Amino acid sequence: MSRKIIRLSGDDHISFLQGLVTNDVSRTPCWTALLTPQGKYLADFLVVAQDQALLLDVHADLADDLMRRLSMYKLRSAVQLEMTDMTVARGTGPAPEGAVTDPRHDALGWRLYGGQGDDGSDWDAIRVAHCIPESLIELIPNETFILEAGFERLHGVDFRKGCFVGQEVTARMKHKTELRKGLRTLTVEGSAEIGTPITLNDRTVGTLFTQAGGQGIAHLRFDRMGDGMMAENARLRQE
Repeated sequence: MSRKIIRLSGDDHISFLQGLVTNDVSRTPCWTALLTPQGKYLADFLVVAQDQALLLDVHADLADDLMRRLSMYKLRSAVQLEMTDMTVARGTGPAPEGAVTDPRHDALGWRLYGGQGDDGSDWDAIRVAHCIPESLIELIPNETFILEAGFERLHGVDFRKGCFVGQEVTARMKHKTELRKGLRTLTVEGSAEIGTPITLNDRTVGTLFTQAGGQGIAHLRFDRMGDGMMAENARLRQE
């Protein structure tokens, strides 16, 4: 698991983050995202309160950019940002003392900040079975819209908490349109590389991503999906 922990502290640390991200960070642990003003995904992370600060648990390859973007928004806010060397452990068995429940889905178990290791759970199989997207795989910076990625189902967005960057576009997608695209778990016979296009009757239907246990997460156009979908030599069926 390649994660970095950013520590956000200072008198304004909650109000500062609250005005930027998709979820209510006054209630932790929570999963949230920073978006562009156009409503596209930039980074997702878990937020955990600890010792008068917030820990931002983010994919290591997104950490530097997230730190830079938060620093740009800082202006005169009384906050401090620190890239820590803190570790994080996770598992799906009995939770150790001090662990927090992963807020996205019960199947994702617990996380322990300052802990070491992993209990060996098949995380890809868990994610695929419950259609839970992963940073830099199903969640693509400057491309993904979070409602298409299941953020509402996975408790990653709160439309009652007040403004956040990209809120207008996200709220319009929720209230004024019916989603025409999104992530779905499909049955997969065979296998294909992550990012392989899905076709049906010579038309592009979507893209196949993580696969495990005879299933895969796909981003699909709902009006084009149907029996006979293929991703290279892999045959795909709706669950």
